[in-house]
Amino acid sequence: MTFMIRDIPIGRDHPPFIIAEMSGNHNRSLDRAMDIVDAAAAAGAHAIKLQTYTADTMTLDLEEGDFFISDPNSPWTGRSLYNLYEEAHTPWDWQKAIFQRAAMRGLICLSTPFDSSAVEFLESLDAPCYKIASFENTDVQLVRRVAATGKPMIISTGMATVAEIDETVRAARAAGCEDIVLLQCTSTYPATPENSNILTIPHMRELFGTEVGLSDHTMGVGVSVASVALGASVIEKHFTLARADGGVDSTFSLEPDEMKQLVVETERAWQSLGSVQYGPHRAEKKSLQFRRSLYIVNDLPAGHRITEGDVRAIRPGGGLPTKYRDVVIGQRLPRGAKRGTPVTWDLFTRDDKI
Repeated sequence: MTFMIRDIPIGRDHPPFIIAEMSGNHNRSLDRAMDIVDAAAAAGAHAIKLQTYTADTMTLDLEEGDFFISDPNSPWTGRSLYNLYEEAHTPWDWQKAIFQRAAMRGLICLSTPFDSSAVEFLESLDAPCYKIASFENTDVQLVRRVAATGKPMIISTGMATVAEIDETVRAARAAGCEDIVLLQCTSTYPATPENSNILTIPHMRELFGTEVGLSDHTMGVGVSVASVALGASVIEKHFTLARADGGVDSTFSLEPDEMKQLVVETERAWQSLGSVQYGPHRAEKKSLQFRRSLYIVNDLPAGHRITEGDVRAIRPGGGLPTKYRDVVIGQRLPRGAKRGTPVTWDLFTRDDKI
């Protein structure tokens, strides 16, 4: 199922594609946004991701009822949706410059559109692919509009049932998208390892016949690294310059050193998968000489019959395998043997029963 995003192959036969999600961590500063791009590139990420919306395309300017966040466990409690999106959005007149800065740094820049106007805008920037957020994965009209571009789609599956994911994938394919990545995602901020359920990744791949990855809102990189062993080919993590700087998503975002660790450790995890392998690997063959084997441990005269104290299973591996120890005991040595001689069949007379 390998396909390309720009010049980078996406699939299990290639290192995981790492996306640094800027989201609102620019803290309303274009200079900071540019610094985030630079830091993502320096950390080795493959892509930087934006979000393309305005507060007005997301919600209504109300501060009551459904439009107000009152959950005490939410990182955004006490704020209206409109106020939150107004702070978090990346101004559209910044985005061309951010795309250009990313290209200069060797990064792919992509974005999450939240309505058709955002898709039209991102098409004018020649966006190479599109991300569908978990909260929009049931917005079939948006999915169809994005799919109609014919570009790869990365779809987070937070909160979605199997039936909802199936409807979304079918809609995307019917509208012209051939290259889809589904991201296992838990839509809590932050998420915990316990509710990440990354065993869903191989099941999702088999069920929907797509590439599969992880949109990871947990702290640290452990869950992301583990997901690679289960077949994740794309990893998305929120990214900031420093959590202490604050920002709408800062509390569950990686800092530059952590992003670098994510890039390194997910690639190591991918490299370690290899294939089903038994027996000595080519790289292990030199190590065979240090297996335990049978050696003579006393100076023995000609004609001596080997006793239990004359032979031991020790390193290195130049003698017979240790399973032959009981067979060797009692055998006669027609020519004798010095201490340190490996036990081999030619030490014994031919007419001895061995």
